[in-house]
Amino acid sequence: MNYFDTDLESLHNQLVSGELTSEELTKQTIEKIKEQNESVQAYLTINDKAIEQAKAIDEAGIDPDSIFSGIPIALKDNLVTKEMKTTAASKMLENFTSIFDATVVEKLKAAGAVFVGKTNMDEFAMGSSTENSAFATTRNPWNLDTVPGGSSGGSAATVSAGQVLASLGSDTGGSIRQPAAFTGVVGMKPTYGRVSRWGLIAFGSSFDQIGPFTRNVKDNAHLLNVIAGHDEHDATSSLKEVPDFAEGIDQGVKGLKIALPKEFLGDGVKPEIKEAIQKAAETYKSLGATVEEVSLPNTKYGVMAYYVLASSEASSNLERFDGIRYGFRAPEVKNLEDLYVKTRSEGFGDEVKRRIMIGTFSLSAGSFDKYFKQAAKVRTKIINDFQKVFKDYDLIMTPTATSTAFKIGEESSDPMEMYLNDALTIPVNLAGLPGMSLPAGFSNGLPIGLQLIGRPFDEKTIYRAGYAFEQNTDFHKQTPAL
Repeated sequence: MNYFDTDLESLHNQLVSGELTSEELTKQTIEKIKEQNESVQAYLTINDKAIEQAKAIDEAGIDPDSIFSGIPIALKDNLVTKEMKTTAASKMLENFTSIFDATVVEKLKAAGAVFVGKTNMDEFAMGSSTENSAFATTRNPWNLDTVPGGSSGGSAATVSAGQVLASLGSDTGGSIRQPAAFTGVVGMKPTYGRVSRWGLIAFGSSFDQIGPFTRNVKDNAHLLNVIAGHDEHDATSSLKEVPDFAEGIDQGVKGLKIALPKEFLGDGVKPEIKEAIQKAAETYKSLGATVEEVSLPNTKYGVMAYYVLASSEASSNLERFDGIRYGFRAPEVKNLEDLYVKTRSEGFGDEVKRRIMIGTFSLSAGSFDKYFKQAAKVRTKIINDFQKVFKDYDLIMTPTATSTAFKIGEESSDPMEMYLNDALTIPVNLAGLPGMSLPAGFSNGLPIGLQLIGRPFDEKTIYRAGYAFEQNTDFHKQTPAL
């Protein structure tokens, strides 16, 4: 099976007709993953029961009404599963297996999907390069010397390499969209609350969202159809009705008003990225859309506000990893305090410790008003900026990242440089909006990402605009030569 030459609908038709079985498809998928995993290192766990599960689906019969029936899918390793370990790429959870499945996992199981494995990531989703994993460094299929982005680098890389047709990641400050841009695939961060977070190991609870990676826009819409919707286990999941995101996707962009914020094309953005986005704007104009420059003045403070707020939430969320209930426990401890200190010192990596310390400091009595409160006010200002633009425009378009994929080790020694990689994606999380990255060009053989941002719960318009761009360009058809 060559996933570069097919899509979800055609693969589904082959399975329904009996031209292909899920068992055959899963076998071929796992063979390719194993063959390439030494070079790409997208996976931390390969599911040894996947072929058996696929065989059971074949015996029960492929469901003609479920497009994911019998389709192999990969999961980011911070989505808990009963059948496979969930490590969050941390020594702290190296041998942890959950007693329940995440809601998105349950929904995909009900749809008949086959889980081939758990993908590598930055530890506890903290990072922009997948270099912070305790177990492996994932590589970009377009150039194995470069990073795939992060924190969902493994989920992006496995789709980019053609190992699977679809995968799930999580996005706290750009962790789906930035790796999608770096690896030349489609990555959607849905509106906050659109997808249940039940079973997602929390980093920043008011930012985290689970979303899909695919090779094309329509497949992405199909995957969001399955995982979206209210969940009684998650009080932050929305009660809003879930539309069919793939329906009407081919209606075009004639009459749409698209905003292009000048702040997202500033000095920090590489010239080749700006050029690709300007060309994308011309493409939309040629298709009948209006593209006009606007201002989002407070988004320049997004990175600073985000790292105070998200680190504060992480500091609280990661308190549970103490060596008492589950996960890693430091050996040879003398007392309770020694257990806490040694377990957390040895179990967490440097980046996780750094963010816990930033968060704990920001929440401390002497700093709360000075840092946390001010960051929360900035967040409100950024939300207001977006609301103002969306009064007059249907969509906002920006670059996804300020550069193409950088070399492994190039930025890992400079946390501030690494944090700035998410400068163009973070404002979307601060405002809780939906955002999608899709391929929009190449520079020196590396993909460039276009980011489309929509009104709350208006993923349909994003998909429609993304599909129109995709049908009038050929960037998504180009593939890495591994």
